[in-house]
Amino acid sequence: MARHRQQIPSSLAEVLAFDEAIDQRICGVSLSEERETRFADEGAHDPTATHYFVLEELFSHLAFDDGSHLLDVGCGKGRVLAHFVRQRYPGRATGIELDPELAEAAARWVGRYDSLSIISGSVLDIDLDRYTHFYLFNPFSPGVLQAFIESLEAQLTHAATIVHMSDNGDTWHYVGRSGWTELASGSIQYGHNARGYPFEVYDCPQHYTIWRYEP
Repeated sequence: MARHRQQIPSSLAEVLAFDEAIDQRICGVSLSEERETRFADEGAHDPTATHYFVLEELFSHLAFDDGSHLLDVGCGKGRVLAHFVRQRYPGRATGIELDPELAEAAARWVGRYDSLSIISGSVLDIDLDRYTHFYLFNPFSPGVLQAFIESLEAQLTHAATIVHMSDNGDTWHYVGRSGWTELASGSIQYGHNARGYPFEVYDCPQHYTIWRYEP
């Protein structure tokens, strides 16, 4: 099935404008979110929406079928879920968000799509065995990440794929653990215009790793 690709931007401002246009077309609202978290004492990091061009690169490594179920951990207003329906992936996608205000904002537009759902709460309190794919954009502190990985290992009865974007300094949590295999990794800091010239999107490289866990 053909996948949508956005036009090639030439600046960060154009990236943000493309993101906004896609948000409005898919969701009817802006999904950008840049503010301090109210849950730092619970290990949460500030919410940040992933750019669509970054999601296109990361999701190019993944395969979905009718039995797939993606969990976006720390979904904010739901940018990853919007990408999921925009690309017409088979299966389902769920976002979980610790901040009830952001979860409510996501739920307001997600309800128009049968394949999407939102959970308000902590990822450490839900059944993880329901999901085949997990997406994390640096959602929480190393201590919570460690607890999340341990929960995955304790609960999963099937293989799963984990995408960890902006895992700078966190990769070691996965390395050397039984059952974990690195599928891909890379770093994103720049976009490239139609002539291939780079322009800065992030002020420092955002490393990512994609893992496969086999119980």
